[in-house]
Amino acid sequence: MKRRYLLYFFITAMGLIYIVRLFQLQVIKGSNYDPIHNSAVKIEYDYPERGYVYDRNNKLLVANQLSYDVMIQPNQVRPLDTLEFCNLLKIDKENFLKRFRRAENYATYLPSVFLKQLAKEDFAFLQEKLHKYAGFFIQKRVIREYPVSAAANVLGYISEVNEALAKENKYYQAGELVGKDGIERQYEDYLRGIKGKKYLQRNNLNKVTGAYLDGKYDTLPENGKDLTLTLDIELQAYAQTLMNGKRGGIVALEPETGEILALVTAPSYDPNMLVGRKRSKNSILLFNDTISKPSYDRGLLAAYAPGSPFKMMNALIGLEENVINHKTTFRCYNGYRYGKKESDFMGCHCGVFGKPINLKTAIAKSCNSYFSNTYKRIVEKNNNPSEGLDSWHRHVSSFGLGDYLGYDLPAGSPGLIPDGKYYDKRYKYAWNGSTNISNAIGQGEILTTPIQLANFTAAIANKGYFFTPHILKKVNKKPIQDPKYTIAKKTTINQKHFTPVIEAMHEVFKSGTGKYNQVKGIEICGKTGTAENFTRINGTKIQLPDHSILVAFAPKKNPKIALAIFVENGGYGSTIAAPVTSLIIEKYLTGQISKENKYREKRMLSLSLTDIYDKLHQKPEEIASGTK
Repeated sequence: MKRRYLLYFFITAMGLIYIVRLFQLQVIKGSNYDPIHNSAVKIEYDYPERGYVYDRNNKLLVANQLSYDVMIQPNQVRPLDTLEFCNLLKIDKENFLKRFRRAENYATYLPSVFLKQLAKEDFAFLQEKLHKYAGFFIQKRVIREYPVSAAANVLGYISEVNEALAKENKYYQAGELVGKDGIERQYEDYLRGIKGKKYLQRNNLNKVTGAYLDGKYDTLPENGKDLTLTLDIELQAYAQTLMNGKRGGIVALEPETGEILALVTAPSYDPNMLVGRKRSKNSILLFNDTISKPSYDRGLLAAYAPGSPFKMMNALIGLEENVINHKTTFRCYNGYRYGKKESDFMGCHCGVFGKPINLKTAIAKSCNSYFSNTYKRIVEKNNNPSEGLDSWHRHVSSFGLGDYLGYDLPAGSPGLIPDGKYYDKRYKYAWNGSTNISNAIGQGEILTTPIQLANFTAAIANKGYFFTPHILKKVNKKPIQDPKYTIAKKTTINQKHFTPVIEAMHEVFKSGTGKYNQVKGIEICGKTGTAENFTRINGTKIQLPDHSILVAFAPKKNPKIALAIFVENGGYGSTIAAPVTSLIIEKYLTGQISKENKYREKRMLSLSLTDIYDKLHQKPEEIASGTK
């Protein structure tokens, strides 16, 4: 009798367990049920169009084109005539097996790309035959095309999702496309849109019989958002052309907004090289080029000594710290002596010998002696070099130097602005303003990127404030309102101190080192620079051809453009950087190059430093300008 009750108890308990489990699966978890793991369900993705990209003047920069991929779901593949199938896809058996194993390793129950981006004629032929091969199907895909062959470093590119990303991010599957570099990567979430899904019911013969649960789980695709960039593509393309045969970076900003007008790296490449099936071959050429580095964004990543443009920083700090004023004078005797040794001498080419030099002349003529004296006064102001340099560092940092600026592009370099601790550690507290006197003229340990110097120049143009540089202007035609880019950042320098510096920068193009690169009708304020460049060969320090640098803004009143230019191994700032600067400014402000400046344009377009770069790579000691 007791055994009978025990049997009833077990039957009742089992029934309750099944009821609870069914309730859990169908009611509690049913709303979140994903049928993708159901072998009787086939999932098809409907890929959205990726968002289009325009420049500030609504010129199309990035569009879409259709592509067709052969997809595979390994657990649905049945024995097939491998030879015939390989002939259809124009691959060999070894390639087939490699691709099949890769798909199996990714997931047997998930579709992934087997062969990407078929030619249109191959697609039409294969589509008729593919029904014979279970587990394979054709997926329509949208890939990029670039109507303008410029700004590859800004736009970035798209490439296949690898297995690591697919496992990390559930949105993606291996073989899909995702943004890489530039705005394609930075604004992937805006551009990619949302995939649509169709769940199809299959019978025991693996044939699709209709929509799963009448399309209950199906979703429609949502196209990506269109982006409008701050870039002026005509200016960008023109600046790139001027940099043909040269290496370096150009960054142009709009001072009143921080919008990036041009972001040039040289050499560069046509963005269409990384589209379609030719991408793999071209990417090897581009990314494995460790000499000219066309995929390396020098405008954002290359950290150079800023050279003479940094003298304006020391001028501003000297004025703020009240160690000089605009009437303060120093004398120059072809250079500045900072020690007792014969070698403790910094040469100068200002051309003003033994006469009093004031701030305006010192900037216009680029006097090393003036700014060495100023820097030494700043650092040794309170007879404590470490504290003095910390104060100097605080002022420099307020202009965005020595750190990532916070712009909306994925590449960047902080550069280097040393502080007191840096030299305390290096010299065991036994140092003074003369120890690192090269900082006075933008050499020494100081490193800046072109975008940092362009931002520094914009802050001068604005007399003490700047907006964080940014490349995104609108999303779906709506202006961005991110306070990160719309609220001004103030420097530590009082507004009144910028006026004499700006007047001196204007004098650079009137009577100073930039006087041969004036543009009629445009008041340009700038500063040329020549940065020394060293390497080591067999332990010996070799000085190579200098870098040509210039920073400028224009016009003097209500500035519309501020820029920084670095030309690697270009020599004096006045020889290459200055004419390139004046051409870019004239092109942007007037839309054309005047007849009187056509000769300058022709000279810069034809000027190539390729021979120098080739020799530097092969035998740098042959063109070294001296040993130090």
